[in-house]
Amino acid sequence: MKTPLLGIRVMVTRPASQAEGTLGRLRELGAETISFPAIQIEPPLDSAQLNRALGSLTEFDWVVFTSANGVRSTTAAMRALGVPWEALSARKIAVIGPATSQALTESLRAPDVMPAQFVSEAISDSIADVTGSRFLLLRADNARPNLADDLRARGAIVDEVAAYRVVRSQAGSRLDESAAPDYIALTSAAATEHTLGRLTEAGLESWMRTASLVCIGPVTAAKVRELGLTADLVAREYTSDGLIDAIVDHVTQAVAHA
Repeated sequence: MKTPLLGIRVMVTRPASQAEGTLGRLRELGAETISFPAIQIEPPLDSAQLNRALGSLTEFDWVVFTSANGVRSTTAAMRALGVPWEALSARKIAVIGPATSQALTESLRAPDVMPAQFVSEAISDSIADVTGSRFLLLRADNARPNLADDLRARGAIVDEVAAYRVVRSQAGSRLDESAAPDYIALTSAAATEHTLGRLTEAGLESWMRTASLVCIGPVTAAKVRELGLTADLVAREYTSDGLIDAIVDHVTQAVAHA
């Protein structure tokens, strides 16, 4: 197997429960990895709104998932409440990105809509006529309002419900000041913000300026710039594999021009 990342150190900031695949592939490519989960996924502080929505799924025309975490949190809540799978399966379902689609397919069925562009606003453009349709958006507690605003502007009725919380993690590898990463892989705006916070507390804020910051997509890149940092790389495909491919391409090009 080729090891184009041999001698390259990559920090991965995904939640610990979701990072193993990314860490494993990086190691297979020769990288040294630092597991530094910036966030973790928790149930909503108050599940009443989620429980009400899941108990009245038949009232919705569309259900929208913008992340695999949303799928996992929703299906766990459905199991706990005893909500039949058919209540969700009978709705039209839209998702963002292949990871979300895979999570939905594994737990329920394939989605009806997955936009080619893996950002939430693209869902609105992918559904021809939303006027009068009722949408249930099952998302993180800190989700951006863009999708709901777009759908409402086009005449849809939208219920936004927090299916999970994104909270700061304290887990991860003990950091070695002398082993700074070459790349920091950032997989969400929240992960970016909390990575900077944790590194600052550890006295290692400089890592966010000396390492190449690799963003999973444009929303993450926008957060990087908002924090006064440089989004050095943005994955062409907004997935973990796309993020790794961006690192490999960057390293390969650097070697070719050395």
